Amino acid sequence: MIEYTKSKYTNRLINEKSPYLLQHAHNPVDWYPWGNDAFMKAKSEDKPIFLSIGYSTCHWCHVMERESFKDEEVARLLNENFISIKVDREERPDIDAVYMNVCQALTGSGGWPLTILLTPDKKPFFGGTYIPKNSRGGRMGLIDLLSRVTELWSKNNEKIIKNADKITSSIQRSMTDDSYKGHKETSLGKNTLEKAFDDLKVVFDVEYGGFGTAPKFPIPHQLIFLLHYWYRTGNDMALYMVEKTLTAMRCGGIFDHIGYGFHRYSTDRKWILPHFEKMLYDQALLTYSYSEAYLATENKKFLTTIKEIIDYVRRELKSDRGGFYSAQDAESEGVEGKYYTWSVKEIENILGKQADRFIETYSLKSDGNFIDEATGKKTGKNVLYLRNYKEEVEELKKEREKLFKVRQRRRPPFKDDKILTDWNGLMIAGLARAGQATGEIEYITMAREAADFIINNLYSSDNRLYHRFRKGEVSIKGNLNDYAFFIWGLLELYQDTFEVKYLKKALKLIDQQLNYFWDNKNGGFYFTPDDEEEILVRQKEIYDGATPSGNSVSIWNLYRIGHLTGNSDYEEIAENILRVFSDKIKNDPASYSMALIGLNSLLGPGYDVVVVGDKNKAKTHKILYSLKNEYIPNVNTLFKPAHNGKILTELGPFIENYHMINNLPTIYVCKDYSCRRPTNNVDEAISMLKK
Repeated sequence: MIEYTKSKYTNRLINEKSPYLLQHAHNPVDWYPWGNDAFMKAKSEDKPIFLSIGYSTCHWCHVMERESFKDEEVARLLNENFISIKVDREERPDIDAVYMNVCQALTGSGGWPLTILLTPDKKPFFGGTYIPKNSRGGRMGLIDLLSRVTELWSKNNEKIIKNADKITSSIQRSMTDDSYKGHKETSLGKNTLEKAFDDLKVVFDVEYGGFGTAPKFPIPHQLIFLLHYWYRTGNDMALYMVEKTLTAMRCGGIFDHIGYGFHRYSTDRKWILPHFEKMLYDQALLTYSYSEAYLATENKKFLTTIKEIIDYVRRELKSDRGGFYSAQDAESEGVEGKYYTWSVKEIENILGKQADRFIETYSLKSDGNFIDEATGKKTGKNVLYLRNYKEEVEELKKEREKLFKVRQRRRPPFKDDKILTDWNGLMIAGLARAGQATGEIEYITMAREAADFIINNLYSSDNRLYHRFRKGEVSIKGNLNDYAFFIWGLLELYQDTFEVKYLKKALKLIDQQLNYFWDNKNGGFYFTPDDEEEILVRQKEIYDGATPSGNSVSIWNLYRIGHLTGNSDYEEIAENILRVFSDKIKNDPASYSMALIGLNSLLGPGYDVVVVGDKNKAKTHKILYSLKNEYIPNVNTLFKPAHNGKILTELGPFIENYHMINNLPTIYVCKDYSCRRPTNNVDEAISMLKK
């Protein structure tokens, strides 16, 4: 539930569904949502636009609201001289991406809250992030900024408009430059994979895991790439980097040792001090990464971590209808980390005789180990973390459960309960991969329920995928990530359940994605569909950030769909995407790790496995389970029912003549479209795949 403090103000945001916008609905600022009303008002009154972009679980967004947007002096300046617009970056990633590019171009950095000043025709002339109310330390405060801009706009707004035109032209050029126009041949190959590995090895933190120094973010797609690279090359350093990083994160304070799940990032090099918000996409991608690592290594601590992440997601983020909510806040009662941190005295009072052992195991200090990010000072509270993963951690399970019960009585962080198609797609992929790795039926059921929710609620009667669902309302046409991530989830779910409806839906969605998003002139996918609003420039991106890009995921999707259907046209489209972005990828391949997962698959060898049998028979079930339980990254598996395979044959005609042999479940193994002799022996089939 969204909670508001009592206020005498109510603005237009009260009619919105976004939790972030609703958090600002009782500000004295006369906020508009993004839309024609705001821009028409700005034009008719000849006022600049104050654009503020953030999200509901953003700590510094809350700080700026408390300091400025709840302040009547700031509100007066904004209301008299500007048209103020609030945007939820998670609802409108298209708007956020364009103006984040502006901020980075103007200042060299970016972040949220994002603060942009625009002309009435959406052209930017100022960019920044968090701005304090008053000037301090040589940094201009919001009051001084607004006053200065008001004066300049009234005296010489032509100069501001001219400057905005220049900035806009520069941004448009940078986002539509020659590197997006494609090449006849791609220069990407095995050497690109090797360079990415070498670059990651250079920045790998040998002592604490992860890449670079502080702050440290989990970037799961880099770890997935390294696992695939290890499988291709046998380079044990690639596997070591993955195991070291996943173990260090699980031991660190970035992991919630009491309620499970991962926080957004660590503010320090050692993974100890987290930024406490929890995002669905992190849980999803990390579930996938730990599942891949468990399949590759059979390391039991990775299996435990998979279960813990999913326990958290089930408890806190799963809706009654099957879809998953977006996030939990970093703060409660206005204090970052208050819900998650402990004093030594609290631990002693709760645990009694077991307190000393617990305090030693989880690295607690009498004066606290948690340092406030803003002040740099100790708070007297502690974040739980392990110096290393030991068996005694399991022996303290009862103590952790006691603390969990106490923590449940605290005021919990705010939960953003909107359901986003793209992030749900990632969670479906993570759950399905966890189901393949662990054999847990519940994980497959959760993935299936979420996929069915998206299909039944966010796929409309006009055959369009939509982006956001909240309180019964579906809104915003799906962007590239919605299609790409959901297709990824459906492909993983099909190869876990072998229910044809999920493969069929993935094929329908990829064709729609090609219809609405494909750049017919230069190749690659735009972020927005061709019938949606264009904001300054229609973006086309391959960079893999906190989540991978839609183009990157689509490369892998298209490769897999090509193999599952026997239609090589899809593979050719995947190769086209790599050609379009080859210059960017070649210059810094480690920043495009998800694209490299697709490249690795396209370079081959690629394996297609068709199992023909009766799914209800134990022998068939054993074969399917054995195949799923092997770590072989480039395998695409189809299951053809022995007595009712027509629906699957319609999707992949190449399997029409595949039948059971010896009246037993039969496995057909093909490598790079060249098929081996069919076998009834799963061990023989696995041996073919591993050669």
